Amino acid sequence: MIEALIVDDSRALRGILGKMLMRHGFTIFQAENGKQALKSLEGEARAIKLLCLDYNMPEMNGLEFLKRMRQMPEFQSVPVLMITTETHVEFISKAIAAGSNEYVMKPFTEEMVVDKLKMLGFLPDAAL
Repeated sequence: MIEALIVDDSRALRGILGKMLMRHGFTIFQAENGKQALKSLEGEARAIKLLCLDYNMPEMNGLEFLKRMRQMPEFQSVPVLMITTETHVEFISKAIAAGSNEYVMKPFTEEMVVDKLKMLGFLPDAAL
């Protein structure tokens, strides 16, 4: 099983994305904001292999979290899929510069997420 952490302030979105990922063999962990996710990473020796991250969240947004996470040696190479409503090039550029590997805009489909998982090397081309 591949462990994935979904960080989003929407419980509904975490549930939807979690079900999608579980259908493709992932074990899911969740956090509702960057601060909670950071505590989860610092407090537990999980072998997170994928991080799905919202941009806009209370307490600590996705960009702040991503910058902090990339400073942690054990999480510097973990692939990050930014999933957000932010569609402006400025936001995408900031996310990529901070260490996001891929970017998906809400609303999204399972096919869009699967395409990104293929690009990140988690799924073979015939995974859908």
